[in-house]
Amino acid sequence: MFLLINPVIHRIFYFCTMSKAEKIKNFNPNDIGNTNAGMFGLPFTQDECQIQLIPVPWEVTVSYGGGTAKGPAAILEASYQVDLYDPFVPNAWKMGIYMEKPDKDLAALSKRLRIKAEKYIGELSKGKKPNRKITDEIRKECLNMNGWVRCTVGDQLDKGKVVGLVGGDHSTPLGMMRALAEDHKNFGILQIDAHADLRDAYEGFEFSHASIMYNALKIKEVSKLVQVGIRDYCEEELNVINKSKGRVQTYFDRDIKQAQYNGETWSEICDKIIANLPDKVYLSFDIDGLDPKLCPNTGTPVAGGFEVEQVLMLLEKVVKAGKTFIAFDLNEVSAGPKGNDWDANVAARLLYRICNLVAHSQGKR
Repeated sequence: MFLLINPVIHRIFYFCTMSKAEKIKNFNPNDIGNTNAGMFGLPFTQDECQIQLIPVPWEVTVSYGGGTAKGPAAILEASYQVDLYDPFVPNAWKMGIYMEKPDKDLAALSKRLRIKAEKYIGELSKGKKPNRKITDEIRKECLNMNGWVRCTVGDQLDKGKVVGLVGGDHSTPLGMMRALAEDHKNFGILQIDAHADLRDAYEGFEFSHASIMYNALKIKEVSKLVQVGIRDYCEEELNVINKSKGRVQTYFDRDIKQAQYNGETWSEICDKIIANLPDKVYLSFDIDGLDPKLCPNTGTPVAGGFEVEQVLMLLEKVVKAGKTFIAFDLNEVSAGPKGNDWDANVAARLLYRICNLVAHSQGKR
């Protein structure tokens, strides 16, 4: 009697019995991505991966389009299509990248609160008075979410892992920034974004996606905020920038493009941006910092923005300048309509390159 074994199951079992060194030796990075393996089709366990990604399926306070709570799951699915060669960090896949499946309870809570927030925002837009009961409930749950992020990130940092957060809307990484402040007395934030996110309690929500950098500046360990690609902002936010005494340095999309039209190269502009960064840098990347042709389903797309390689060139130059990315987030990636995975496709490729760059800057191999 012969026992027939599914070749996929046999392959997974085969890899599970190996050490990491053996897995590296037997893994072919040129093969088709194995959707039964980990993120990007990598064969490593969580403990074996040097890079840990924390998915946060949360979009309670988004003020325009939705769908970003499903972003982490969409990126995970798209990751199996990513080729693993990185021209800046060859053999980067050997470090290992791990992301758990998004927490279903957190996603369900986000969905329930989002319904309440949408109703509340609709009433505000019609001139009705704010409903304090709703804003208080959402504030409480946002605090809980950020507390969970802070603890989860802290646990991985204590293990010596490279940590990245995958949103979810842009309110999600505040807990991560607070966790980093426990380990670093001084660090800067490099923000790639279409929006300044410097509003105070936008639409009555203290922890709004539009207030993430306003809240980040309350962290005394954040010595500098360098914003790049900003092209949608209000006078209130401009006042925050102008009154920051240099703590906030903003490179507006309009100014960047006009400088290029007048003959300045992107490389020269990158050098000016990098000169404003301290040695330790936290990267906060809102996908809408890109040209919306690359992220048409993101919550608040804005005309203008960057090509993928423009951003990667900046990040590579940050590493070449000897600065260290202490952690990062990638957020506001929407799953898009069913069958349309373009946003996740772009995000997965960006995420792979960012993971490698951040780990490389920390001396990981």
